[in-house]
Parts: sequence; structure tokens; C-alpha cells
Amino acid sequence: MTADTAPPASPLASPDLELAKQTSALTVQETLSEEGTDADPKPGQLPPHRNHDPQYNMKRTDPFMFGSRYLEDGDNPFEFNAWDHVETDDAYKEYSEQQYAMQRASPVSDFEKNRFNSDPAKFWNMFYKNNTSNFFKNRKWLQQEFPVLHTVTAEDAGPKILLEVGAGAGNTAFPILAHNKNPKLRLHACDFSKKAVEVMRSHEEYNTDHMQADVWDVASEELPPGVDENSVDVVLMVFIFSALAPSQWERAVKNIHRVLKPGGEVCFRDYGRGDLAQVRFKKGRYLDENFYIRGDGTRVYFFEKDELERLWSGDFPAETSINEVKDGTSESATPDIPQQPPAAKTGSQLFDIEDLGVDRRMLVNRAKKIKMYRCWMQGRFRKK
Repeated sequence: MTADTAPPASPLASPDLELAKQTSALTVQETLSEEGTDADPKPGQLPPHRNHDPQYNMKRTDPFMFGSRYLEDGDNPFEFNAWDHVETDDAYKEYSEQQYAMQRASPVSDFEKNRFNSDPAKFWNMFYKNNTSNFFKNRKWLQQEFPVLHTVTAEDAGPKILLEVGAGAGNTAFPILAHNKNPKLRLHACDFSKKAVEVMRSHEEYNTDHMQADVWDVASEELPPGVDENSVDVVLMVFIFSALAPSQWERAVKNIHRVLKPGGEVCFRDYGRGDLAQVRFKKGRYLDENFYIRGDGTRVYFFEKDELERLWSGDFPAETSINEVKDGTSESATPDIPQQPPAAKTGSQLFDIEDLGVDRRMLVNRAKKIKMYRCWMQGRFRKK
């Protein structure tokens, strides 16, 4: 169950799909020397990270560095397709606040809210029915971002269990298996959508010797099929936590804690507040603060960094503005005024926050002179 951007494969466009059209041709050229620092340019040459020469299009070595092209005073922002660590400018901030006010003033109707929240799996099934397994590009970048994936797939790693939550059509699982050298690796790929699981199981590279694809709701009372408590070495959660309602977060985090071994690791990436995908939502898409319905009926939340730190540490809100009721629907607080976060209840700490970074990038359409600010959250959390 994922929703990161990629070229659309269906005429049923949503805000994210339209955004994908604008960004699909853009590339990020991140350049570092082998030591992890900018290579020294020769006299008369541009430094590698500011050079258009393809030979300098190298991958970074620090997975939480998020690139090395900095926009400085006097730079032409349209010289490159992307810039890293770019804070939004005042014009974008003002526009964002105007958009948020418009969104709150025109929320999803109570009828539609009930329809979307009562059966979210229905909309993910429709999504994967309407989009082929090639909708998302394979996430070959994950092993660069999360080095633990190299560790568990090494030839001498020994018995390892990797659980992917929100595996979608397998765009993470199959690239991992393609590079796997560990004969004792077991990969469980789970998704909320039964249609997504069908797509994975029908994939030509699906091999039950190393992979098991199953339907699983991370916010349910059950554990994934074939997965025991305290058995998993690594959990992958890439653009899946944002698909949950706030009232589901606590159960989801506790389920991940249940399946992981002591010292097991969560690899996390998701949307951050202020991302262009949030700002560009139109009227009739606002469910609650930072929580929206896409054009295809799937839900998406945009996180703050400190919010994620609290959640994964085990400090859960005493209540949320979306209250689940017995039939699975939800009732929202009055949406025209942003709800203040309730006081957190503190229990035993579930995870150590080993890394949690904000990945801000400015992508540009050089032909149309358009700036596009993206914001993602990326972290590693270790079970205590």
C-alpha cells in the first residue's frame, strides 16, 4: 500500500498522479567522492556536485545526507533539475498557508468521509486494479538509503527475516531479492490490498523459497501470516504509515514492535508536512489536519518530525481528532479550525530513534521555470 510518485498508468488521475507527471522527468544528480566529501575540482573546473557532466552523477555514501547540491546566493535555481536541503521561500510559505485555509474551509462532506473511512481497502484494491505492477518504478535506491538491507542480504548473513509493510506491487521486494546473496533470507511482503498481493504472487520473479506475499492490515489485532512475535530482523515501511488514520497509529506501531526481535530495525520513509503533494490539494479533499483523500479515494497524511519521534518512542496521543467507531467509520472534529494535538500519554519507550531526517528538495521544471518543493521524512528506529 504505497503512494510515492511515479509516471501514471491510468487516466484516473489524482493529485499525486498529476504531480508525478510534472516530476517524472526530473532527476537528482547527487555527487560525492568515495570518502563522502565533495571531490576536489581541477583548476578551471566546476566542483563535481555542480557539474553537468554525467561522469559525476555518483551516489552518496551517507544515506541521511540527502544529496549535496546546495542552492547559494547568486545561483540560478533553474541551472539544475534539483537542489538539496532547500528551505521553502516566503512566497511558497504564504501560498501554502492560503491553501491550508482553503482546504479547511471546504472539507470532505460527512457522507464522503464515512464512505472513504468505512472501507479504505476498497479504494486500494481499485487503485491496483486500475494500475499495473509497473505503475511505480522499482525502488533500487533503498539499499543506498538503508545499509542494513546490505547486511541482511549478504552471503554470510545467516537466517534473516525481512518484513515489508505496504509492499504494493512488489517494487521494493523484487529488487531486494534480485540482489540477495543470502540463501537463508526470508522476505514477507504484506499489503492491505488483496489486489496488490495478487499482483505480487503473479509476478514472474515470485519465488516462495524466499518470499511470501500476504494480505495484512498493520493496524489489525492479528500478526502477519507466518510471522511470529520477536522473529523479524528488519521491517520496511515506505510510504505506508501515511495511509493510516491517526487513530490507527498506536496499534500499527505496537504491531511492528511485537514482530521485531529485540534490537530489530525499522526502515521508514514517508511524506512530510508542506510537501507539494499536500499544498496542491483542492477543495473537498480535507479530512482532518494534515490528512486528505486523493482523487482515487486513498488516504494520505503528512507528518511533522517531532510527531514521528513521539509516536515511535511510544508516546501516543490520549485521543485523536478522528475517533474510530465499531463499524470502521470515523467521525471528525470540526474541520474549519485546526485541532491542537492532545496531551501525550507516556508509556515504556518502544523504539530508539537512531536517525530521523527531513529530506527537503526543490525540483525545477527548467523549461517552464516552475519550482516544486518536496518534503519527506526518513528514519531508522530500533526496538528496545
